[in-house]
Amino acid sequence: MAGLVARRIVLAVPVLLFVSLAVFLLAAASPFDPIHQYYGVQIFDASAADVARVRQQLGLDRPVPLRFLDWLGGVLSGDLGVSRSMRRPVADVLAERLPWTLLLAGCGLALAVVFSLFVGTLAAWRQGGWLDRLITALGHALEGIPPFVVALLAIASFSLGLGWLPVAGLTDAGSALGPAQVAEHLVLPAAVLGLSQSPWLVLHVRQSLLAAFTEDHVTGARARGLRERVVVLRHALPTALLPFVTLIGARVPELVTGAVLVEEVFSWPGVASAVVTAARAADYPLLTVLTLLATAAVLLGSLLADVAAVLLDPRVSADG
Repeated sequence: MAGLVARRIVLAVPVLLFVSLAVFLLAAASPFDPIHQYYGVQIFDASAADVARVRQQLGLDRPVPLRFLDWLGGVLSGDLGVSRSMRRPVADVLAERLPWTLLLAGCGLALAVVFSLFVGTLAAWRQGGWLDRLITALGHALEGIPPFVVALLAIASFSLGLGWLPVAGLTDAGSALGPAQVAEHLVLPAAVLGLSQSPWLVLHVRQSLLAAFTEDHVTGARARGLRERVVVLRHALPTALLPFVTLIGARVPELVTGAVLVEEVFSWPGVASAVVTAARAADYPLLTVLTLLATAAVLLGSLLADVAAVLLDPRVSADG
């Protein structure tokens, strides 16, 4: 297990370096001029000399490879740089926004896992029945619906229509930030994020359980006269958990993308708006760090899925 973790960490280093360099090169090829984004509308009142001076101060007159090496040296020394688009240190931007994104993504993933295990097990248990057909049809239908569409439908139904939940933000207008306010405003975006990630998980749990029902140990449990509930939950479901855990790790990129979209729709103060702002402003320091965080989340999700697979089934090799 330690060797698996060590190998993944070593392999992650060149991946992160390549991603960070790619972000710098893509930002340099962007049609957006960072100096225009830095000045805003005041660019029309600035003289050419002032623009050239600010461009030199920001290091935008230097070649992209040199800017990348300067940024990389600062990161290795603990300095993430200063965001030009937000006029703040990148570390401060992350400290303010990242916890809210982690809260939303964590709650959404937890809801998706619990919901998928329950509904997928129910569908497999009632294979061929009307409930199984309904769940399967809805699962396939939801696979093609983007998270932002689900978010807009949820707002129209539960916020504007029924008035049960707030539309957006962390708190109501004029209310102080507190656990109750955050929890109330978290319900709808977390539910939307979890639901948008559930179709693949539900269908996968159903299919894995149907395959487990044909295995010898499940057939033997039924032959011994055990109740169907015991057969499903104690014999078949544990067998289906191994591929389910692997799929969760593979779904991390979709979770990251879904979280960004959901944050934008619900005005959740996470990293989503920072990603959009940094991309439009070609803000190299902030954009690169945010992209590296997303890449690290994907790599970490894959690693945790493999570690969980080894722990759930000791027969799985940790050498690969």
